[in-house]
Amino acid sequence: MADSFEEKLTAVLAHAIAGFETLVSCDRLSGGASQETYRIEIASRGSTRLLAMRRATGGEDDAGFSGAPGLAVEAKLFDIARKAGVPEPEIYYTFKSSDGLGAGFIMEWLAGETLGARINKIPELDRIRPKLAHECGQILARIHDIDLDHSGLRDALTETATGDLVRKMWDEYQTFDTPQPMIDFTARWLLGNLPDQCEHRLTHGDFRNGNLMVTPEGIIAVLDWELAYIGDPVRDLGWICTNSWRFGRHELPVGGFGTREDLLAGYETQCGRKIDPDHLRFWEVFGSFWWAIGCLKMQQSWRDLPERSVERPGIARRSSECQTDCANLIIPGPVNLLEPGVATTTVDMPSS
Repeated sequence: MADSFEEKLTAVLAHAIAGFETLVSCDRLSGGASQETYRIEIASRGSTRLLAMRRATGGEDDAGFSGAPGLAVEAKLFDIARKAGVPEPEIYYTFKSSDGLGAGFIMEWLAGETLGARINKIPELDRIRPKLAHECGQILARIHDIDLDHSGLRDALTETATGDLVRKMWDEYQTFDTPQPMIDFTARWLLGNLPDQCEHRLTHGDFRNGNLMVTPEGIIAVLDWELAYIGDPVRDLGWICTNSWRFGRHELPVGGFGTREDLLAGYETQCGRKIDPDHLRFWEVFGSFWWAIGCLKMQQSWRDLPERSVERPGIARRSSECQTDCANLIIPGPVNLLEPGVATTTVDMPSS
């Protein structure tokens, strides 16, 4: 009989964790639409200890979707970023194919708040919240300054030009066969307003409220490196300003907890580079465009993949909100709604 999941995990822990005695529990946490996350409790040296495990959905051998660097590279990114001064958990072990657990890794368990809506409102974070945008800027500067050659990341990650990124997303959306006029309009706007070429750097790809772990002392971890690539680093700055990650606090563009001015001040203080406002705005538009398509992709994967998690259809329904954000960014100004029952015969509309 083949070893069970728990038996395979126990064998890995015995090899990877000094002082390991027994596996007490292994519980899969809710959330995580593309990867599995587990809370592991072990007995070690006469007491109990918590660990975290990140694994490809269903124990697959790769990241599970096209273009992702894979969980082995993600573990490497955690380690490299930690050594560069980015707050990260320590990585203890990266799975091998012979372990029989699929792609994944075991890391240090950190305790903090990761839910974006709670980060924006719980009283325990009231003191630190106004400082988070500046801290985000500093952290992103450290990420963007990681040497791609010295770290070995140039060979581990894909490099993508901005125009190619827009076209790739637009092409993928068209395969869903669910026409959304605002997505098409935004794609054309993005291709017509590409920023000037800049030096490509390590780009996290999903740096936002909801992928940060926060305590009353500040940010203690940057999570989810699964979308990392080499490209325009301003994408990271625009992504954390994207409206979807403000969790209802639209007046504070940086994650719903801070201002663009504080974000950019932290960035410039750390690395000395200034960010052009139009460059940042482009990536804010792209952020809503990208997530509008990403939501539709969640719908498609729920239909196509064998594991039907509740997170995917829940996320999918939010594409329309992102498209509204695109409209507000590209076509700013007040919206005048017609009164119910008002005739629209004077409007120039197609007719048969």
